[in-house]
Amino acid sequence: MEAACKSPGCKLSVPEVLAGEGLCVAHFAGAVEQACADLRRETALRPPVAARREEIEQYIAGRGEVLARIATSGLKLPDEMKARILNTFLTLMNLRENLDRSQMRAR
Repeated sequence: MEAACKSPGCKLSVPEVLAGEGLCVAHFAGAVEQACADLRRETALRPPVAARREEIEQYIAGRGEVLARIATSGLKLPDEMKARILNTFLTLMNLRENLDRSQMRAR
């Protein structure tokens, strides 16, 4: 039996690849995009210290891995959700570029 998404009011099921997250694909993508926006604002204010930069890099890599597993797991996703996944990948890539730019500005 598949679990329901833990996001309030959502009745979509949680795919196996997101069982640890407890979110449906749409809410997972939304959470990643929101976190990226928050991290982008954080890095725009000041370059992160080395330890924080490492945390952000690990976040980017980890969320990218999960998105790749979702995209290649064989789930029947509508075209709109496929586009959302691709957009979330782009958001992660942009965050990485912003992180690198913040480091360059600090030098």
